[in-house]
Amino acid sequence: MSGEPEELSVAPPPGEVEPGSGVRIVVEYCEPCGFEATYLELASAVKEQYPGIEIESRLGGTGAFEIEINGQLVFSKLENGGFPYEKDLIEAIRRASNGEPLEKITNSRPPCTIL
Repeated sequence: MSGEPEELSVAPPPGEVEPGSGVRIVVEYCEPCGFEATYLELASAVKEQYPGIEIESRLGGTGAFEIEINGQLVFSKLENGGFPYEKDLIEAIRRASNGEPLEKITNSRPPCTIL
């Protein structure tokens, strides 16, 4: 057991949420659909805001891009038809970090369409 001060400074500064504290994200996506790039882009944006957050990816079924925060489904491409906006996911993570109830993200940007 060590009494070093670094181990005691666990709390974030007042008014700040500890980056990713206690929040676990699982993103299930369809790799053959080409959604890995979207996952990596979203994961990068989340890690930028919350460096300590735990993000796990899983391969999903055709057309899937599903996001769970702490075991609760918060976004489904299968239901919404598009991908989530980063700002909406960041807000959901903020709410989860603060212990606030999560709401399903219903806004989505349309998937890329080649004309």
